[in-house]
Amino acid sequence: MPIYEYRCASCGERFERLVSREQREEGRCPHCRGNRVERLLSTFAVGRPAATGSSPGPCGSSPCACRASDA
Repeated sequence: MPIYEYRCASCGERFERLVSREQREEGRCPHCRGNRVERLLSTFAVGRPAATGSSPGPCGSSPCACRASDA
């Protein structure tokens, strides 16, 4: 089952929800119980082994895996 990110249109709360294939409705906000929620595009982490054997740093930092291709 995939995990989706949502944002409530009423209060702006962001939350995640594990959704089954059979589940069609987006659900309610766990903060305000509003039913106007929108599914967001989720980001994901991409990493590749560094030459030194250390793991990449956070995105935007100099050891970030995104910047390794710029070198």
